[in-house]
Amino acid sequence: MRDIVKSLILLFLLGCSLGMAERPTFEQGGKIHVVTSIPDLADFTARIGGDFVSVESLAKGMEDPHGVPIKPSFIPKLNRADVLVVLGLDAEHSWLPALVDVARNPKILPGNAGLINCALNITPKQIPKSLLRREGDVHPLGNPHFNLDPVYAKVITQTIADGLSKAFPAAEPHFQANVKTLHAHLDQKLMEWKQLAAPLRGVKFVSYHQDVIYFAERFGLEEVGQIEIKPGIEPTQAHLVWLVDRMKEQQVRLVLREPHYPERLPNWVAEHTGAKIAKFLIMVGGNPGIDTYEKLIEFNLHSILNALSIP
Repeated sequence: MRDIVKSLILLFLLGCSLGMAERPTFEQGGKIHVVTSIPDLADFTARIGGDFVSVESLAKGMEDPHGVPIKPSFIPKLNRADVLVVLGLDAEHSWLPALVDVARNPKILPGNAGLINCALNITPKQIPKSLLRREGDVHPLGNPHFNLDPVYAKVITQTIADGLSKAFPAAEPHFQANVKTLHAHLDQKLMEWKQLAAPLRGVKFVSYHQDVIYFAERFGLEEVGQIEIKPGIEPTQAHLVWLVDRMKEQQVRLVLREPHYPERLPNWVAEHTGAKIAKFLIMVGGNPGIDTYEKLIEFNLHSILNALSIP
């Protein structure tokens, strides 16, 4: 770990040597520079902040949000950030905290107004009963993939609006008006999505990783298991045989494949059970053209419906 920190410090110094032009502050007419951990939060923040903000996400939609590859460019971005927006529930614990430490930006440190934790008003699911290492890469605070629930999307966006308002109170009316408009839009979309997903109620599925529960419960799908033995632990042959038997017993018709996991094992499971495979995105940007939250939810719903040949 010490060597990793040293490397990060060297990367930070390299970023400094390349030059960091002085930016006008918000009070001087400049934009609020926001960095987010994942693309979903960047999409939300851009719509809430409007012309008052510039936003960029560190993670890309095709990456594993729990293990984003660290790039030298991350550190100067964090150093210059006015606000850092994170998903929370330790979703980013394996890569982001060390970067924040090295970036040496007091604005975005825990306890300061420049850090917005989107999990503040979330009720987590799947809180582990045991934190032993043999249980895999568990999240002590609960499953952090709540961004896939459109109802929680409203909670997330309100948290972002409130956080921006606290950090920049002069722009609070702008942020709160924008989030109110966004909520009305999400309410309308949610009605459409529930109607679209009606044929999926009661459909049983397995996924590669434990990242679908919020989406599944919102739209009435039933989770039966995962290809992984435990979060972050790849399956053994014995586990796969057990999973196939369980799927046959419960007549599971669907395998969800997240794009940052290999296709081989989901294909094997589907072949041995007769289930259909649907690509399932866990973040905005997980597929070409999926550049908004609405497109993310609609892609997943249509992907499942198409896999099951439901018009």
